[in-house]
Amino acid sequence: MIIRRALPQDLSGIEDLLSQVLEIHHAGRPDLFKPGARKYAGEQLLEIITDDERPVFVAIDETELAGPVLGYAFCIHQHHPDDNILADVHTLYIDDLCVDEQARARHIGTKLYNYVIDYAREKGCHNVTLNVWACNEGALRFYEHLGLKPQKYCLERIL
Repeated sequence: MIIRRALPQDLSGIEDLLSQVLEIHHAGRPDLFKPGARKYAGEQLLEIITDDERPVFVAIDETELAGPVLGYAFCIHQHHPDDNILADVHTLYIDDLCVDEQARARHIGTKLYNYVIDYAREKGCHNVTLNVWACNEGALRFYEHLGLKPQKYCLERIL
């Protein structure tokens, strides 16, 4: 398996994984997530994968350099210049990380995460952050196993 920046030929595989993520979220919070939708699609996805401020990394079988996509990590560089209260640290935010449900238990998620960490260090980032929906207990356990700790909590009260 190799990990590299996403290319236009990866779009179909990425879209399939985006659908898998949405179904997990929809199952856990049908009040918030629409069924059968995707976070990104089409031209928007193509724009994202070519944006250096929003790098997308894919894990693929090393024998097939053009796919299939086994997993991905969507990232966003964040800065806070001239903010009244936040220090202007360079953060790499993991917007989404997914491993194909058929490829799980092969440590692909760990390899993707470690690749992102190495990339963030190369770019001089202060930290790497991400969000996890409370209903996605498997993802929460995965990230805790990797050593991530809560930075803040988002609480809600459904009315």
